Amino acid sequence: MLIRELAEKVVAEVRKLLTEDIIVVDTTGIIIASTDPKRIDTFHEGALIACKQKDKIVISKKDEAILQGVKAGINLPVFFQGDVIGVIGITGTPDTVSPYGEIIRKMTELLISESYYTEQLDWQSRTMEAFLFDWIQLRDWDSTFISRAKLLNINLELNRRIMIAEFKHESFHLHREAWASVFTWNELGNDDLIVRWGNNRIICIFANAEYQSKTYFKERVIRFQHFLTEQLGLPITIGVGAVVNSVKLYESYQQAERAIKSSTINNRIVYDEDLRLEMILEEIKRETKNDFIQRTIGNLLEDKDLEYTLRALLDQNFSLKNTADVLHVHINTLHYRLKKISELTNLNPRHLDDLFLIYLAFVLLDKHTK
Repeated sequence: MLIRELAEKVVAEVRKLLTEDIIVVDTTGIIIASTDPKRIDTFHEGALIACKQKDKIVISKKDEAILQGVKAGINLPVFFQGDVIGVIGITGTPDTVSPYGEIIRKMTELLISESYYTEQLDWQSRTMEAFLFDWIQLRDWDSTFISRAKLLNINLELNRRIMIAEFKHESFHLHREAWASVFTWNELGNDDLIVRWGNNRIICIFANAEYQSKTYFKERVIRFQHFLTEQLGLPITIGVGAVVNSVKLYESYQQAERAIKSSTINNRIVYDEDLRLEMILEEIKRETKNDFIQRTIGNLLEDKDLEYTLRALLDQNFSLKNTADVLHVHINTLHYRLKKISELTNLNPRHLDDLFLIYLAFVLLDKHTK
């Protein structure tokens, strides 16, 4: 329980309050952390006595000659859940350091409790992440999987809906406190689940979402996005899948994943059910997308004026007059450029089929190949 890393943290925190030397000793009497490195891994008889008696031991100057490895000061047993897990010692004149004793003990116990519950949260987070991975991957549930669900108190008979929240930040790593805060959202239902997913994603698995109105559910997702933004201090993009039977949770996950990928703008909420062209484009291989671009507008990309002209034409819904006005060119100049575009691409922007191919090529270029 009282490992060296934690003991070193205790020493560092206590040292902020006291200038005296401090030691942390395990239940066998071995010093595992100290402000004096020479004392680490040495035996401290006074601390061992404090452990056995479960009470404070005052070490006098006379005791230094009697007890092994001790210095004048006080030794206080540290408790966790009713058991002694170690001793913290403060070196100095007992009358001087004793008034700090109870404060230091309580501070140490709080640090240990905090560390314990943080470790429990990490363990629970890893356990839930592993379970969700299997839940998404498995197509047939075996008895082991069902037993794990019961141990985690997860009801597999409910319909579910997955929401993936993603934050992007270069060289950013969330500390434990930030992750812990994510699980405190007060709108979680009894059967809803929040799972950490890698280093930059959080998955929320809503239960009984089909019984909520569409408006209420969307407002709830917005509130969750705002909550995450406040807790993490980062823009959050969210993808939401459809309501499915628990055995088909992978379908809702794939939909939420597709919704996330379709968004090129941070801080958006995208519902898979609202996707149209994007749901098809996400299924196309990157190599195929690149080939399509080269076969349609590839030759055009060398001439920025022509590319800009074609983009303006699309933005203006193929209004030649509006396009010429936006480009600040004569209408004859625009006709000349359109003719040159046709020659370079073998596509005529005046024909609907060809115009759609050009539009699709720009969509792929801007959103799916960068």
